[in-house]
Amino acid sequence: MEHVDHILIVDDDREIRELVGNYLKKNGLRTTVVADGRQMRAFLESTPVDLIVLDIMMPGDDGLMLCRELRAGKHKATPVLMLTARNDETDRIIGLEMGADDYLVKPFAARELLARINAVLRRTRMLPPNLVVTESGRLLGFGRWRLDTSARHLLDDDGTMVALSGAEYRLLRVFLDHPQRVLNRDQLLNLTQGRDADLFDRSIDLLVSRLRQRLLDDAREPAYIKTVRSEGYVFSLPVEVLGAPS
Repeated sequence: MEHVDHILIVDDDREIRELVGNYLKKNGLRTTVVADGRQMRAFLESTPVDLIVLDIMMPGDDGLMLCRELRAGKHKATPVLMLTARNDETDRIIGLEMGADDYLVKPFAARELLARINAVLRRTRMLPPNLVVTESGRLLGFGRWRLDTSARHLLDDDGTMVALSGAEYRLLRVFLDHPQRVLNRDQLLNLTQGRDADLFDRSIDLLVSRLRQRLLDDAREPAYIKTVRSEGYVFSLPVEVLGAPS
């Protein structure tokens, strides 16, 4: 049976929930609507979804808190598209820092939401076309770290696992496939997000910042990802293919 993408919509506005849910259903998606974080948690306990549309401005646990919770738990790989009622860059930046894959400002056209959902789903299911990944997966070594390309997580030299969001993993894969080569922001946007992603250039800076935190890389004197003034970023260490994950 052909897979039908399942979208979970979390919004305290019943009119928006119903409007978005019905529109996505008419366009071939399976949808479930819930009103708050409690209902979201209860639903996800029993049912996996392909993407979560998450409103920022909700009473109780707001969307930013819920996004951070999702990224820290077993649903860390599930794409999140955030809705914000304010055209405020701060909300968008914080949402990206929390691990959101995209955002959309209210009011929005349902057709644009559908396009963004489809774009996020495509990005999360496809590595950049120039990345070569064997079906059995690989261990890539650099500095004190190893990247398991099957499980998509980092291992430090003590074997401690560090989980990565989908966007963090894609960015790290691009750097590891182009070590010691300067990549500008346009190249990084294209390789990690695709040109159908309407994201501002600063989103790459935020992703780099998040990735440095995962790597315990000091942003003032980074050992892994260095900033090249007026050009972009360079992954400064050599990368070694260690073989297949155990």
